[in-house]
Amino acid sequence: MLSALAVPVALSSRAGEVQLRRAVPADLSGLMVLLADDPISAARGDRGDDSDGTAYAAALRSVLEAPLNDLLVVDDAEGRLVGTLQLTVIPGMARRGATRLLVEAVRVASTERSAGIGTAVMQWVMHVAAPATGASLVQLTSDAARVDAHRFYTRLGFVDSHIGFKYAL
Repeated sequence: MLSALAVPVALSSRAGEVQLRRAVPADLSGLMVLLADDPISAARGDRGDDSDGTAYAAALRSVLEAPLNDLLVVDDAEGRLVGTLQLTVIPGMARRGATRLLVEAVRVASTERSAGIGTAVMQWVMHVAAPATGASLVQLTSDAARVDAHRFYTRLGFVDSHIGFKYAL
């Protein structure tokens, strides 16, 4: 958990006010649904049902216990979980010892996309979370097939400056 982050925090979006807060174990089922709520994740085998529960529960515990990680969720005005993202602080040697804030697993419920929730959350990451953690760079990766997400990040000022590689085990 990143104690430097002052959450919960209210954020404004076109969908109305939403609340960004730290995830808790009780959010597990909602998180699984969000993570499975797109064709790319579904193609990877994410179902968002009880068959994934054990693996996701272990992952959630691990993230919440890691001091340089935080898992945040977004609740709408009715208290429904409509978004999530994971933040990881990476101390580094490159760039004269720069600290990076890595953003992973950004999701907004398909029923809430294009309502400004993702923009509000990412603006908070760039202008509040990054400075609070001492990061001089916010970085993220996005699956090559997520063309809409690429346009979204570019619109926010992110630059596609690198090519990422993965090695499956």
